[in-house]
Amino acid sequence: MRTIATLVLAAVFAASPVFAQTKIKGDTEIKAKQENVAAVAVGKDNVAKNTAGAIKGDTTIKGDTKIKAEQKNAAAVAVGKGNTAANEAGVIGDAKK
Repeated sequence: MRTIATLVLAAVFAASPVFAQTKIKGDTEIKAKQENVAAVAVGKDNVAKNTAGAIKGDTTIKGDTKIKAEQKNAAAVAVGKGNTAANEAGVIGDAKK
């Protein structure tokens, strides 16, 4: 009985999605500014985004890190099925991993 429960538990963990973790060791300073930005997504499953000063996804940073990002008058537009548009300034890592 104990073996069956262990196998079921192992199968649940194997089937579950892996969540990304960001690990930072050291001092981190992020200064981000956006001005007059717009993100528009039209259609099915589209993504449009403006990102400034971010640490994304499964990223490990060791040591002191400074990010200074600024965007002015930036626009991201995605039109049509499966299209992606992004304006990313001062971004470390990838959220898709």
